[in-house]
Amino acid sequence: MLAALARTATQRPRTVVLVWLLLLVLGLGFGTRVFGDLTSSVEDVPGSEAVVAAERLAELTPEGDDFNAVVSGPSVDSPQIRAQVDAAVSDVRKQPGVAQVPDPYTTRGLVAQDGKALLIPVTLKGGLDDDTEEETVSDAADRLREITAGDVAVSGGPLLGEQMGGRAQEDVAQAELITLPAVLIVLLLIFGGLRAAGLPLLVTVSGVAGAFLTLYGFSQFTEISVYAVQIVTMLGLGLAVDYALLMVIRFREERGRTHDVAGAVHATVARAGRTVLFSGLTVAISLSGLVWFPSPFLRSMGLAAGAVVVVDMLAALTLLPALLALFGGKIAPSGMKSRTWKEPWRRTSGAGAAPEPGAFFARLALFSARRPVAVTATVVAVLTLLALPAFGLRINIGDARQLPHDTEARQLYEAVREHYPAGADTDPVQVLIGAGADPDCEDRIRALPGIRAAERERLSDGTVLLELTPAGSVDGPTATRLVEQVRDLRGDEPIQVTGNAASLVDFRSMLAERAPWAVLTVVAALFGLLFAFTGSLLLPLRTLATTLLSLGAALGVVVWVFQDGHLAGLLGGEGLGALSLTAPPLIIAIAFGLAMDYELFILSRMRETWLETGDHRAATVEGLRRSGRVVSCAALLLAIVFGGFMTGGFSPILQIGLGLTLAVLIDATLVRMFLVPATMTLLGRRAWWAPRRLRTFHRRYGLREAPPSPDGGLVRQAPPSP
Repeated sequence: MLAALARTATQRPRTVVLVWLLLLVLGLGFGTRVFGDLTSSVEDVPGSEAVVAAERLAELTPEGDDFNAVVSGPSVDSPQIRAQVDAAVSDVRKQPGVAQVPDPYTTRGLVAQDGKALLIPVTLKGGLDDDTEEETVSDAADRLREITAGDVAVSGGPLLGEQMGGRAQEDVAQAELITLPAVLIVLLLIFGGLRAAGLPLLVTVSGVAGAFLTLYGFSQFTEISVYAVQIVTMLGLGLAVDYALLMVIRFREERGRTHDVAGAVHATVARAGRTVLFSGLTVAISLSGLVWFPSPFLRSMGLAAGAVVVVDMLAALTLLPALLALFGGKIAPSGMKSRTWKEPWRRTSGAGAAPEPGAFFARLALFSARRPVAVTATVVAVLTLLALPAFGLRINIGDARQLPHDTEARQLYEAVREHYPAGADTDPVQVLIGAGADPDCEDRIRALPGIRAAERERLSDGTVLLELTPAGSVDGPTATRLVEQVRDLRGDEPIQVTGNAASLVDFRSMLAERAPWAVLTVVAALFGLLFAFTGSLLLPLRTLATTLLSLGAALGVVVWVFQDGHLAGLLGGEGLGALSLTAPPLIIAIAFGLAMDYELFILSRMRETWLETGDHRAATVEGLRRSGRVVSCAALLLAIVFGGFMTGGFSPILQIGLGLTLAVLIDATLVRMFLVPATMTLLGRRAWWAPRRLRTFHRRYGLREAPPSPDGGLVRQAPPSP
């Protein structure tokens, strides 16, 4: 397959480029229509009790969603403020989609006790279609913002989700403006020329456009989360640069062996292309675990990430070789040559002599190989210490505190917290008690601990709606415990619980139920793929273990910062007592895939030396010498990409950005540069072991390539037996 791709790229390069140009036009033209079909809901689980009860409640009540405005000033009872508020309330009431707007001056509890703020709740009619509701909310909010006599903030309900999604997209746009020039500068420093540095960016743009087109296709059949756009952008840029970097650096090495550009392209696709193929598959498999979950948010994340990985991989295996065939003759070859691990890799010809390429990474490998036990124990201890906070991980839906202080939703949240009693901004736990339920059920529910206030309403079919305001936040431990207590108490009675706290409880239950199966499937698939790549049974186990260590360390630091509040202010965030439920699944899935990505970069070079020499120590040192620069440069570029997403102030994006940045840097330094060579030395020849029958199976059916001959061609060589 790879040979066929290489032939197509070298024989018909302009045709390949034209096909990708067409895909680029379609992706930027039609693919970006997906932006109009995005959803900001992340906590809903289709078929869960919270969703079913919410749908039933919507059918039984004439009202729909609601949102709030808060007006604050020295005195909200001043004639000027009162006149403008009365006029705005009157105008909003007249809008066709509005069901109710109470008079804030005559309705109890809407004017703050200190007289410096008042709330204007707006309730929409039930049964509105999405377009009508969006138009009604927009018009009503705009009219309320026209109150100029005091400070006005409008948010809540559908507006809060819209504002969070909008802020997330603003942060991504800002990150792109920062990271793209920074990435180009680093690529120029790596390659020393604009032509070679520009190739990864061409692959990036094509990959992202293709992913948008794929997402638009998915949106015709399933919901796509607004956060999927962030994932496509982050991964699309990062992986495209990774794969292009690997291919271009390998092409420059092959150009050092032969003056034949086509031969260098063939050798590059056969060797580096194999790594890109397996790497793309491992990352896609890692992210496919998200598709196991019924949550539209997680499923769309898996679809988005999988799409961009596959498109980036195809671009690296087809578009990039075609571009190299067209322009590769003007790309300078590198000085990297094959060596043996016994060389000292130091200056040998005077004070001004340049060090051997890869000498630094070879010395790192030798350092770990000479002290494998000490290095392994030290690195494992450090990573375990960093991972300890992750054992206390908590997730919640979150509130306006996730947004920066300059956003309207955050201003409303802070105004309510400042001027109104505790709990005024807490959404209630909604309990639907069916008409045939035991009359004592309501009294037993009201007697549960942690209830600050309770309101009762009888609906049209005889169902009793209890709205229980819990102590603490909307999805804090008291609220979620109240949901669980009501569900435990009801027995067989026709009682349902919904609301934000109930949605969080159902989301956590979904994770606990589906996560083991998702993990088992992903690990089994990755184990099989790693065996196909290495022909070993022990290397997949070592790879999975070291990857989990680096992932745990990154997640532990994120918990320590954004959950516990240590140093969060330096990053523009704050400790919220829990992570956003969007962050941990994405950090785990993406970081795990990227760690496997770097592992394959190194293992591919180790395997080449092992096949050529049968010397496990030479494979370890030479493998790191020849791949260390690629891994380090790729990690630096990815850290720039992910770090750019920490320039905004939206907490979930900050959490994801920090987690992925740390995961990349920890994995590319402590794990790949020290732990991998140390553990490979401890395993010795056993690292490449597999039972005889499996070795035979791998030789017959595994995707293998032969090492390049001195003239740039390919020759066959059988792997040595461990």
